[in-house]
Amino acid sequence: MAHLLGAEGLHLEYPTRVVFDDVTLGIDEGDRIGIVGRNGDGKSSLLNLLSGRQDPDAGRVTRRGGVRMGVLDQSDTLDDDETVGHAIVGDRVEHEWAGDPQVRDVIGGLVSDLAWEAKIGTLSGGQRRRVALAALLVGDWDVIALDEPTNHLDVEGIAWLAGHLKTRWAKNAGGLLLITHDRWFLDEVVTSTWEVHDRIVEPFEGGYAAYVLQRVERDRQAAAVEAKRQNLMRKELAWLRRGAPARTSKPKFRIDAANVLIEDVPPPRDRLELSRMAVSRLGKDVIDLLDAGVSFGDHEVLRDVLWRIAPGERTAVLGANGVGKSTLLALIAGTLAPTSGRVKRGKTVRLGVLDQQFTQLAEIAAERVRDVLARTKAAYVVDGKELTPAQLLERLGFAREHLAARVGELSGGQKRRLQLLLVLLDEPNVMILDEPSNDVDTDMLAAMEDLLDSWPGTLIVVSHDRYLLERATDQQYAIIDGRLRHMPGGVDEYLRLRHAQQAGAERAGGSPLGPGGSGGASDHRVNGAQDRALRKEITAIERKLDRLAKSIAGIHDRMAAHDQSDYAGLGSLSAELRAAESEVGELEERWLELSESLA
Repeated sequence: MAHLLGAEGLHLEYPTRVVFDDVTLGIDEGDRIGIVGRNGDGKSSLLNLLSGRQDPDAGRVTRRGGVRMGVLDQSDTLDDDETVGHAIVGDRVEHEWAGDPQVRDVIGGLVSDLAWEAKIGTLSGGQRRRVALAALLVGDWDVIALDEPTNHLDVEGIAWLAGHLKTRWAKNAGGLLLITHDRWFLDEVVTSTWEVHDRIVEPFEGGYAAYVLQRVERDRQAAAVEAKRQNLMRKELAWLRRGAPARTSKPKFRIDAANVLIEDVPPPRDRLELSRMAVSRLGKDVIDLLDAGVSFGDHEVLRDVLWRIAPGERTAVLGANGVGKSTLLALIAGTLAPTSGRVKRGKTVRLGVLDQQFTQLAEIAAERVRDVLARTKAAYVVDGKELTPAQLLERLGFAREHLAARVGELSGGQKRRLQLLLVLLDEPNVMILDEPSNDVDTDMLAAMEDLLDSWPGTLIVVSHDRYLLERATDQQYAIIDGRLRHMPGGVDEYLRLRHAQQAGAERAGGSPLGPGGSGGASDHRVNGAQDRALRKEITAIERKLDRLAKSIAGIHDRMAAHDQSDYAGLGSLSAELRAAESEVGELEERWLELSESLA
């Protein structure tokens, strides 16, 4: 396997600390490497050293002759006066780039909703990020380095990017370096993992799931030093082996070794016990959205939303950027009134919101962290142990030396840790998390999920982090065409529906539906009787999908509890599962046909 890029004896030091000390590593053809580690440990610095953007204090970086390396960093270097088209393809004539299938794929996957002649200065931050990513991906590189490429991408965009990278950087084809906190993305794309910690870069085979197994074993051997992280990673490994059916079926690491490590680890959370506790704290009435709709002028964002949120419910809300997820959260939180229908709130509801703007921290920006914690008398119980606010913050990866810092001087990741702590200690019984994975590393996400496992309340999460959604919630809903739809098949079902919807729009001669797309208008109309019949059939299908979702969940539980050596019994259960999933697919296709007839 041909060598592309390497580093020998790297040493990097800042006035206050040493980042790397005698680091040696290499990248070969076909390597797809994920880089993980705590925020501030040097992940971005490593990319800068390898790309030549930063010189080491000692050691050297070597490249094979002629190797071309492209880098996507977290800074925005686009020219405001440049057009979207010129930023992506430069001065290439149209027939040249339009005839390149790779360029067409990138444009269709990332910027199809943007006007080709729009000025960069008129775009939002997320749109600018997608243009920068597209401009890099259309280039011809031997090694590509991506620093948080999934930022500002929705679930569909992340799924497209994963497929594109796996296809383009296939076996023995160039090298890929990837920094991201999106664990699903890591598991889907990379074949090896580098962990940056304690001045070194430690290599692991495989993606995130394999890395967790190997790190648990490493931590087990150093249990006296790493007891806290060991226990946390064992719970993470238990989730990987038991939690998501699609993931547990992949032979990403030795199953026998994983089973031995987690044989005494309980499930991430006891759903029945948490539901019982939630009912006792909340009562039976939480928040009901009854045929609720929201319009801004002539623009209808949400319509006919019927959602009775239950005590202890743990729900993720999916949807493309701009479809109304934040509007739905505002309805639930009571900060926005519906323009039609109504929102009914239980008398015992105590709401906590973790938003993207750090609203809770604005009034205390000038205070020191330790003073903020000193005013907080509440405690939090994790795994049967009562933790003080300072201990809880430390569990979230907040260093003790930062307790003296002022809140306004904290980094984004530190603010997110403190924000979550204050929300939890306010003792809400309904909690809304709006993009909680922003600015945090994989260790922080695992710690956050561990805390949420023992939190007995109603949880609603909006995030583009697919792993977080699958790990922290038990069911998923999606906003499609302004309506809220239950997704019994989770994120996979949502992506199938979106792809089918876009394909249908294209066949009808319109653009794909979603932000920036208008959708094709249909000439087909139905009369009143037909409309009622179609809506009745849609309702019946949705009820059947709900029943099938419960049936599929039951089959998964039976498979998890079944004797793993009984292959015949497992085969029977697998056949039952495939039949149920096939029926779900057929019902979803019929639902889409009926919905298009009503459009």
